[in-house]
Amino acid sequence: MTDRVHVSDVTPQLPPPETPRAQVCVLASLNFPGISAEDVGLIRRFTRLALTTLLELGAGYELWDTTEPLDNPSGAGEFDGLLLLGGGDIDGSCYGMSAPNPAAYGVDARADRDAFAAIEAAAAADRPIFGICRGSQLLNVARGGTIVGDIVDYKLHHGAPGEPTFVDEPIDVVTGTRLAAILGTDRITGRSGHHQAVDRVGDGLVVAACALDGVVEGIEDPDRFYLGVQWHPEDEDGPAADRQRLFSAFVDAAELSRKASAAPVAACD
Repeated sequence: MTDRVHVSDVTPQLPPPETPRAQVCVLASLNFPGISAEDVGLIRRFTRLALTTLLELGAGYELWDTTEPLDNPSGAGEFDGLLLLGGGDIDGSCYGMSAPNPAAYGVDARADRDAFAAIEAAAAADRPIFGICRGSQLLNVARGGTIVGDIVDYKLHHGAPGEPTFVDEPIDVVTGTRLAAILGTDRITGRSGHHQAVDRVGDGLVVAACALDGVVEGIEDPDRFYLGVQWHPEDEDGPAADRQRLFSAFVDAAELSRKASAAPVAACD
């Protein structure tokens, strides 16, 4: 039987900050139906580095694993920010597909529902939200967008059968977007291993990055910190500087949200 990912596998070897700048809800799908040994290894590495990066930036976190039903996904709105990590594919019925996609894997409709409830609560509380891979796709579907079920010409996005899944992918960042301001450049190299991507962009969102073949690699809300990237900045084989820029911007936004929530409300005369 394939190993499962346990919370202890992804817990950083760092103490939490005594006085965190912000407290982040991290939503992860550590396990999903049909998970492979390769997936287990990737999720362990990626999740551990994401959590370590938060701690290094002075943020505390609480990890919510949607492997099992969440007691109160709407509680995500009580944190200073919401980080959505990778995992299996979103159930096609969530974005209007009438039949299952034969290329889909790791589908867990209950985990999707928990994630959407967390996103809705964090958005209603005006918290910054940052999604990676599956997380980015969830942000798009939560706004009524759709997903490309399977990228046929996949060479830019993942390895061929029998080759390493992850590839270094050139990604163009759209000038004038929040993502461009964060990364400080119009092209990066991302670590990619995805067979799905954003198709129709959700309500109020814009494309923030694209692959060289036009596949959407980043989305955002121009009016708030609601940002998704399709590649994996939390892969240590990718550029550390880009990871730091993305996570720093998210933690900075969460810290501002924390301070805004703590500010006293002026009394009416």
